[in-house]
Amino acid sequence: MAINIRLARGGSKKRPYYKIVVADARSPRDGRFIEKIGNYNPLLAKDNEQRVQLDADRAKHWLSVGAQPTDRVARFLDQAGVLERSARNNPNKGKPGEKATERAEERATKAAEAAEAEAAAKAAPAVEAEAPAAAETEEAAS
Repeated sequence: MAINIRLARGGSKKRPYYKIVVADARSPRDGRFIEKIGNYNPLLAKDNEQRVQLDADRAKHWLSVGAQPTDRVARFLDQAGVLERSARNNPNKGKPGEKATERAEERATKAAEAAEAEAAAKAAPAVEAEAPAAAETEEAAS
């Protein structure tokens, strides 16, 4: 039997309140649980000691029996000094997806083409402006 230490949601609509419970992994999120070992109130300030209340002794017992905490509960256990949680690193988190990189490359090529066309347009009128001036001097000489 797989045992989890997880959050069970309570409270009313838009006013969440969680119980930290030990439950069978197959039971529903807010359903039957084995033991309640704490509370979590996300509406309180982060520095408030009432935000997370946890029975550390019972948590240690259940971890020794083989209970697996969820990510959020593992954070709480780490703060309480019960469980050492390793820092996670996801270097690809901030990178754009495949389609976004394709769109960025398309935009870059269009911008480069526009810059080349603009540079060519600036160079071409300068040559054309010199040609009529030369033609006018020839007419004035005749």
